[in-house]
Amino acid sequence: MEKSIIVTGASSGIGAYCARALKADGWRVFATARNAQDLEALEADGIEALYLDYTEPESIEALVAEVLSRTDGRLDALYNNGAYAQPGAVEDLPVDALRLQFEANFLGWHDLTRRIIPVMRAQGHGRIVHCSSILGLVPVKYRGAYVASKHAIEGLMLCQRQELDGSGIHVSLIEPGPIASRFANNGLEWFEKNIDRENSAHREEYEAQLKRLTEGGTKSRMKLGPDAVYAVLRHALLSKKPRPHYLVTWPAKIGAGLKRLLPADRLYRFLATQA
Repeated sequence: MEKSIIVTGASSGIGAYCARALKADGWRVFATARNAQDLEALEADGIEALYLDYTEPESIEALVAEVLSRTDGRLDALYNNGAYAQPGAVEDLPVDALRLQFEANFLGWHDLTRRIIPVMRAQGHGRIVHCSSILGLVPVKYRGAYVASKHAIEGLMLCQRQELDGSGIHVSLIEPGPIASRFANNGLEWFEKNIDRENSAHREEYEAQLKRLTEGGTKSRMKLGPDAVYAVLRHALLSKKPRPHYLVTWPAKIGAGLKRLLPADRLYRFLATQA
């Protein structure tokens, strides 16, 4: 029987690549996006594309109902991927901006996941994979809202992984480092919308970061393409013993290694130089 999967955040980057790669590998893919043009592009590639906005609970409910109506109530896998980053120093984050970050990156993921769990329990199997981030394990300044949302995902879903032990449902977390995508550029929109940089104590640092971004962002030979994420996603979906964590890119592996090896004060001083 053809395996089915929901892939969220498939408008571009990791989600778009993984949705198409899964389709090519024989999966029945239900990919989500918010923009009509992105949905049309997915449909043109033979992918069943559906609207989803994690901040709209009614769209989560509608997505699950529509997918299950098309699959006769079954679903083999869920890949939570859709997210965005709200940049800015913690002291500059409006409460509403932080709340929206958690709605999109954390609460919406939980809402969708808990609607799928009963389906997987009834059929006796399932794979749930969350695209977290190395920033879910280590903090970096000026990324507080995003870091907090990813730390929350790590904590919540690792608890759920333990709770699902023996159910046939496996939970894994992918922690990418730098991946080639529009992610950083998309974050600029949220920075401009919610951060008052002119009156911030961090104004000079903001200006330096914006200059780097407009000049093409940080150049790194260690930045990989989304195919690197797909390689570990396949393992999490198909392996008899999927791992709890999948670190992608050397910066992610180095960051996780330093967290284990360095005293906390030295680790945080080092990370403060990396933003």
